[in-house]
Amino acid sequence: MNSYVHVYTGNGKGKTTAAIGLAVRAAGAGLKVLFTQFIKGMKYNEIKALERFNDAITIKQFGRGCFIVREAEAEDKKIAGEGINEIRGDLSCGKYDLVILDEACIALYYKMFTVEQLISIIRQRNEKVEVVITGRYAPSELIEFADLVTEMKEIRHYYNKGVEARDGIER
Repeated sequence: MNSYVHVYTGNGKGKTTAAIGLAVRAAGAGLKVLFTQFIKGMKYNEIKALERFNDAITIKQFGRGCFIVREAEAEDKKIAGEGINEIRGDLSCGKYDLVILDEACIALYYKMFTVEQLISIIRQRNEKVEVVITGRYAPSELIEFADLVTEMKEIRHYYNKGVEARDGIER
């Protein structure tokens, strides 16, 4: 089976949700999945759900809290840098069939590591590893590199009417 690189980007809702759906599908097919998150370090409901598949899905978070709307601090960049170095080994070891780099595009946007670093480690991956990268602001170099790119486009969102994130739906 050939392996490919997916990018789920854009300002619309659903990038992480799509990646989780693929992780569950892969687990159902008997594949081994590594689900990593940059920026996010809290135990969201999506993490709780994925933990139920702990025989097939491994979870690693490389963030502290969630800072989508603030600048990255030195500690955030340090954790992300350590994460990208750890993922280098995870991509090449042959243990995983699918590796998801959730919010890696946001980490790139905040210059927590470079697009060149990311593409380099993906190029060095085990040939059987499918890779999914999510997050707003995917850089053009990553879009050109990927085999599949999906843009989630916001048309309307109830957040704009003051609706807070709801358990089980947005968080």
